[in-house]
Amino acid sequence: MKPIILFIAILIVFAFPVYGEMYKWVDEKGTVHFVDDPSKIPEQYRADVEMRKTPKEIPGPENKGKPTSSPATKISGSGPTEGIEVNLFRRHELLVSEVILNGRVKRYFIVDTGASFTLINRQTANELGITIDENTPFIPVNTVSGVILTPLVTMRSVRVGKAEVENVDVLVYTMPSGQDGLLGNSFLNKFRMVLDSINGKMTLFSLQGIPSPDRPGGYGRDYWIGQFRFYNWNLAELKKLKTKYEGRGGSSELNRVNNAIRYFENQLSELERRASFAEVPRNWRE
Repeated sequence: MKPIILFIAILIVFAFPVYGEMYKWVDEKGTVHFVDDPSKIPEQYRADVEMRKTPKEIPGPENKGKPTSSPATKISGSGPTEGIEVNLFRRHELLVSEVILNGRVKRYFIVDTGASFTLINRQTANELGITIDENTPFIPVNTVSGVILTPLVTMRSVRVGKAEVENVDVLVYTMPSGQDGLLGNSFLNKFRMVLDSINGKMTLFSLQGIPSPDRPGGYGRDYWIGQFRFYNWNLAELKKLKTKYEGRGGSSELNRVNNAIRYFENQLSELERRASFAEVPRNWRE
Protein backbone atom coordinates (compact mmCIF):
# COMPACT_ATOMS: atom_id res chain seq x y z
CA MET A 1 0.00 0.00 0.00
CA LYS A 2 2.92 2.40 0.50
CA PRO A 3 3.38 3.16 -3.24
CA ILE A 4 -0.30 4.14 -3.52
CA ILE A 5 -0.12 6.46 -0.52
CA LEU A 6 3.09 7.97 -1.87
CA PHE A 7 1.44 8.75 -5.21
CA ILE A 8 -1.48 10.45 -3.47
CA ALA A 9 1.05 12.59 -1.64
CA ILE A 10 2.63 13.47 -4.99
CA LEU A 11 -0.67 14.82 -6.29
CA ILE A 12 -1.23 16.79 -3.10
CA VAL A 13 2.03 18.69 -3.56
CA PHE A 14 1.11 19.44 -7.18
CA ALA A 15 1.81 23.17 -7.28
CA PHE A 16 -1.54 24.93 -7.62
CA PRO A 17 -3.10 27.87 -5.77
CA VAL A 18 -6.26 27.50 -3.74
CA TYR A 19 -9.86 27.68 -4.83
CA GLY A 20 -11.05 28.73 -1.39
CA GLU A 21 -11.26 27.62 2.21
CA MET A 22 -12.96 24.41 3.32
CA TYR A 23 -13.65 23.47 6.91
CA LYS A 24 -13.58 19.89 8.17
CA TRP A 25 -15.35 18.78 11.34
CA VAL A 26 -16.43 15.46 12.86
CA ASP A 27 -19.70 14.98 14.74
CA GLU A 28 -20.37 12.75 17.73
CA LYS A 29 -21.14 9.79 15.44
CA GLY A 30 -17.76 10.01 13.75
CA THR A 31 -19.18 11.41 10.49
CA VAL A 32 -16.78 13.73 8.67
CA HIS A 33 -18.26 16.94 7.23
CA PHE A 34 -16.77 19.45 4.77
CA VAL A 35 -18.30 22.94 4.44
CA ASP A 36 -17.15 26.23 2.89
CA ASP A 37 -18.94 28.42 5.45
CA PRO A 38 -17.84 28.14 9.12
CA SER A 39 -21.19 29.51 10.29
CA LYS A 40 -22.74 26.21 9.17
CA ILE A 41 -20.71 24.29 11.76
CA PRO A 42 -22.56 23.60 15.04
CA GLU A 43 -21.03 25.66 17.84
CA GLN A 44 -20.02 22.65 19.94
CA TYR A 45 -17.70 21.41 17.16
CA ARG A 46 -16.02 24.69 16.18
CA ALA A 47 -13.10 24.33 18.58
CA ASP A 48 -11.90 21.23 16.71
CA VAL A 49 -12.48 22.44 13.16
CA GLU A 50 -9.70 21.81 10.63
CA MET A 51 -9.36 24.41 7.87
CA ARG A 52 -8.24 23.12 4.48
CA LYS A 53 -7.24 24.83 1.26
CA THR A 54 -8.84 23.20 -1.77
CA PRO A 55 -7.29 23.44 -5.26
CA LYS A 56 -9.45 24.29 -8.18
CA GLU A 57 -10.08 22.49 -11.41
CA ILE A 58 -9.58 23.67 -14.96
CA PRO A 59 -12.72 23.01 -17.04
CA GLY A 60 -12.63 22.30 -20.77
CA PRO A 61 -14.25 20.17 -23.49
CA GLU A 62 -13.05 16.95 -25.03
CA ASN A 63 -11.41 16.87 -28.45
CA LYS A 64 -9.68 13.52 -28.82
CA GLY A 65 -8.47 14.01 -25.28
CA LYS A 66 -6.94 17.48 -25.92
CA PRO A 67 -8.46 20.45 -24.04
CA THR A 68 -8.72 23.38 -26.46
CA SER A 69 -11.56 25.60 -25.23
CA SER A 70 -13.75 25.99 -22.18
CA PRO A 71 -17.54 25.75 -22.26
CA ALA A 72 -19.29 26.16 -18.94
CA THR A 73 -19.11 23.05 -16.82
CA LYS A 74 -22.48 21.34 -16.48
CA ILE A 75 -23.57 19.56 -13.32
CA SER A 76 -26.59 17.30 -13.06
CA GLY A 77 -28.26 15.23 -10.40
CA SER A 78 -27.87 17.51 -7.38
CA GLY A 79 -28.91 20.86 -5.98
CA PRO A 80 -27.44 22.91 -3.12
CA THR A 81 -29.95 21.46 -0.63
CA GLU A 82 -30.59 18.08 -2.27
CA GLY A 83 -27.73 15.71 -1.64
CA ILE A 84 -26.73 12.63 -3.60
CA GLU A 85 -25.61 9.69 -1.49
CA VAL A 86 -22.82 7.55 -2.93
CA ASN A 87 -21.65 4.18 -1.61
CA LEU A 88 -17.93 3.81 -1.00
CA PHE A 89 -15.82 0.68 -0.79
CA ARG A 90 -12.84 0.28 1.49
CA ARG A 91 -9.52 -1.01 0.21
CA HIS A 92 -7.33 -1.23 3.27
CA GLU A 93 -7.23 2.39 4.58
CA LEU A 94 -8.43 3.90 1.27
CA LEU A 95 -12.02 4.70 0.23
CA VAL A 96 -12.98 3.84 -3.35
CA SER A 97 -15.97 4.89 -5.46
CA GLU A 98 -17.45 3.50 -8.66
CA VAL A 99 -16.98 6.03 -11.48
CA ILE A 100 -18.48 6.07 -14.99
CA LEU A 101 -16.33 7.86 -17.60
CA ASN A 102 -17.91 9.29 -20.75
CA GLY A 103 -21.07 7.31 -20.02
CA ARG A 104 -19.56 3.92 -20.86
CA VAL A 105 -16.34 2.97 -19.03
CA LYS A 106 -16.64 1.88 -15.39
CA ARG A 107 -13.70 2.21 -13.02
CA TYR A 108 -13.10 2.28 -9.26
CA PHE A 109 -11.26 5.41 -8.14
CA ILE A 110 -9.68 6.27 -4.81
CA VAL A 111 -11.54 9.28 -3.33
CA ASP A 112 -8.95 11.93 -2.49
CA THR A 113 -10.04 15.47 -1.54
CA GLY A 114 -6.37 16.51 -1.41
CA ALA A 115 -5.64 15.67 -5.07
CA SER A 116 -5.75 18.65 -7.44
CA PHE A 117 -7.04 16.60 -10.36
CA THR A 118 -8.93 13.44 -11.12
CA LEU A 119 -6.51 10.87 -12.52
CA ILE A 120 -6.82 7.99 -14.97
CA ASN A 121 -4.23 5.44 -16.01
CA ARG A 122 -2.92 4.90 -19.54
CA GLN A 123 -4.99 1.77 -20.09
CA THR A 124 -8.21 3.66 -19.36
CA ALA A 125 -7.15 6.51 -21.63
CA ASN A 126 -6.56 4.02 -24.44
CA GLU A 127 -9.94 2.36 -23.87
CA LEU A 128 -11.63 5.76 -24.09
CA GLY A 129 -9.87 6.46 -27.38
CA ILE A 130 -7.93 9.42 -25.99
CA THR A 131 -5.03 10.55 -28.16
CA ILE A 132 -1.92 11.99 -26.53
CA ASP A 133 0.45 13.60 -29.01
CA GLU A 134 2.62 16.67 -29.60
CA ASN A 135 -0.44 18.94 -29.38
CA THR A 136 -1.54 17.73 -25.93
CA PRO A 137 -0.99 20.18 -23.02
CA PHE A 138 1.34 18.81 -20.35
CA ILE A 139 1.25 20.04 -16.75
CA PRO A 140 4.32 20.09 -14.46
CA VAL A 141 3.86 17.92 -11.37
CA ASN A 142 6.24 17.92 -8.41
CA THR A 143 7.26 14.42 -7.30
CA VAL A 144 9.83 13.11 -4.86
CA SER A 145 12.18 12.55 -7.80
CA GLY A 146 11.65 15.95 -9.42
CA VAL A 147 9.23 17.67 -11.79
CA ILE A 148 7.54 15.56 -14.46
CA LEU A 149 5.34 16.76 -17.33
CA THR A 150 2.00 14.93 -17.25
CA PRO A 151 -0.64 15.00 -20.04
CA LEU A 152 -3.83 16.92 -19.34
CA VAL A 153 -6.97 15.61 -21.09
CA THR A 154 -10.71 16.11 -20.69
CA MET A 155 -13.50 13.66 -19.97
CA ARG A 156 -16.77 14.43 -21.71
CA SER A 157 -18.46 13.37 -18.47
CA VAL A 158 -17.66 11.84 -15.09
CA ARG A 159 -20.52 10.27 -13.12
CA VAL A 160 -20.43 9.15 -9.50
CA GLY A 161 -23.75 7.72 -8.35
CA LYS A 162 -26.36 10.13 -9.75
CA ALA A 163 -23.96 13.10 -9.69
CA GLU A 164 -22.56 13.87 -13.13
CA VAL A 165 -20.17 16.61 -14.23
CA GLU A 166 -19.36 17.38 -17.86
CA ASN A 167 -16.01 18.60 -19.17
CA VAL A 168 -13.80 17.31 -16.35
CA ASP A 169 -10.05 17.68 -16.79
CA VAL A 170 -7.90 14.76 -15.70
CA LEU A 171 -4.26 13.81 -15.66
CA VAL A 172 -3.11 10.60 -17.37
CA TYR A 173 -0.65 8.64 -15.27
CA THR A 174 -0.34 4.96 -14.45
CA MET A 175 -0.54 4.55 -10.69
CA PRO A 176 1.47 2.00 -8.72
CA SER A 177 -0.11 -1.34 -7.81
CA GLY A 178 -2.52 -1.25 -10.75
CA GLN A 179 -5.03 1.22 -9.29
CA ASP A 180 -7.58 2.60 -11.78
CA GLY A 181 -7.15 6.23 -10.72
CA LEU A 182 -8.10 8.99 -8.30
CA LEU A 183 -11.32 10.96 -7.93
CA GLY A 184 -9.86 14.40 -7.21
CA ASN A 185 -10.92 18.01 -7.04
CA SER A 186 -11.47 18.56 -10.74
CA PHE A 187 -14.69 16.63 -9.99
CA LEU A 188 -15.18 17.02 -6.23
CA ASN A 189 -14.80 20.81 -6.14
CA LYS A 190 -18.16 21.13 -7.86
CA PHE A 191 -19.76 19.87 -4.65
CA ARG A 192 -19.89 20.27 -0.92
CA MET A 193 -19.07 16.80 0.33
CA VAL A 194 -20.13 15.11 3.56
CA LEU A 195 -18.05 11.99 4.17
CA ASP A 196 -19.21 9.19 6.45
CA SER A 197 -16.11 7.00 6.56
CA ILE A 198 -17.55 4.65 9.20
CA ASN A 199 -20.55 3.64 7.09
CA GLY A 200 -18.73 3.98 3.76
CA LYS A 201 -20.82 6.76 2.24
CA MET A 202 -20.37 10.27 0.89
CA THR A 203 -23.09 12.79 0.13
CA LEU A 204 -22.59 15.39 -2.61
CA PHE A 205 -24.34 18.79 -2.69
CA SER A 206 -23.85 20.99 -5.75
CA LEU A 207 -22.07 24.29 -5.03
CA GLN A 208 -23.93 26.03 -7.85
CA GLY A 209 -27.03 27.79 -6.59
CA ILE A 210 -29.62 30.16 -7.99
CA PRO A 211 -28.04 33.30 -9.51
CA SER A 212 -28.48 36.41 -7.37
CA PRO A 213 -26.69 39.77 -6.90
CA ASP A 214 -24.31 38.23 -4.35
CA ARG A 215 -23.96 34.96 -6.28
CA PRO A 216 -23.45 35.91 -9.96
CA GLY A 217 -23.83 32.89 -12.19
CA GLY A 218 -24.94 30.95 -9.11
CA TYR A 219 -21.50 31.05 -7.46
CA GLY A 220 -20.13 33.06 -4.54
CA ARG A 221 -17.19 35.44 -4.27
CA ASP A 222 -14.62 32.80 -3.28
CA TYR A 223 -15.40 30.72 -6.35
CA TRP A 224 -14.79 33.55 -8.80
CA ILE A 225 -11.70 34.91 -7.05
CA GLY A 226 -10.24 31.40 -6.85
CA GLN A 227 -10.87 30.75 -10.54
CA PHE A 228 -9.04 33.88 -11.70
CA ARG A 229 -6.15 33.38 -9.29
CA PHE A 230 -5.82 29.80 -10.48
CA TYR A 231 -5.41 30.63 -14.15
CA ASN A 232 -3.21 33.67 -13.62
CA TRP A 233 -0.93 31.79 -11.24
CA ASN A 234 -0.57 28.83 -13.58
CA LEU A 235 0.24 31.07 -16.53
CA ALA A 236 2.97 32.77 -14.50
CA GLU A 237 4.47 29.42 -13.44
CA LEU A 238 4.33 27.97 -16.95
CA LYS A 239 6.06 31.03 -18.39
CA LYS A 240 8.86 30.57 -15.84
CA LEU A 241 9.15 26.95 -16.92
CA LYS A 242 9.20 28.04 -20.56
CA THR A 243 12.19 30.29 -19.88
CA LYS A 244 13.94 27.38 -18.17
CA TYR A 245 13.43 25.03 -21.13
CA GLU A 246 14.45 27.72 -23.61
CA GLY A 247 17.76 27.95 -21.78
CA ARG A 248 18.23 24.19 -22.00
CA GLY A 249 17.23 23.95 -25.63
CA GLY A 250 14.74 21.12 -24.98
CA SER A 251 12.38 21.36 -27.95
CA SER A 252 10.02 18.55 -26.89
CA GLU A 253 9.46 19.88 -23.37
CA LEU A 254 9.24 23.45 -24.66
CA ASN A 255 6.52 22.50 -27.14
CA ARG A 256 4.49 20.82 -24.40
CA VAL A 257 4.79 23.85 -22.13
CA ASN A 258 3.81 26.20 -24.97
CA ASN A 259 0.69 24.10 -25.56
CA ALA A 260 -0.18 24.39 -21.86
CA ILE A 261 0.36 28.18 -21.93
CA ARG A 262 -2.01 28.53 -24.90
CA TYR A 263 -4.52 26.33 -23.13
CA PHE A 264 -4.52 28.39 -19.94
CA GLU A 265 -4.69 31.64 -21.92
CA ASN A 266 -7.81 30.32 -23.66
CA GLN A 267 -9.23 29.23 -20.31
CA LEU A 268 -8.63 32.65 -18.78
CA SER A 269 -10.24 34.37 -21.76
CA GLU A 270 -13.31 32.12 -21.53
CA LEU A 271 -13.53 32.69 -17.77
CA GLU A 272 -13.49 36.45 -18.34
CA ARG A 273 -16.32 36.05 -20.88
CA ARG A 274 -18.39 34.02 -18.43
CA ALA A 275 -17.73 36.48 -15.62
CA SER A 276 -18.76 39.45 -17.77
CA PHE A 277 -21.97 37.70 -18.81
CA ALA A 278 -22.76 36.92 -15.13
CA GLU A 279 -21.89 40.51 -14.12
CA VAL A 280 -19.18 39.42 -11.69
CA PRO A 281 -17.68 42.47 -9.91
CA ARG A 282 -14.34 43.58 -11.34
CA ASN A 283 -12.55 43.23 -7.99
CA TRP A 284 -13.49 39.51 -7.96
CA ARG A 285 -11.55 38.98 -11.20
CA GLU A 286 -8.06 40.03 -10.10
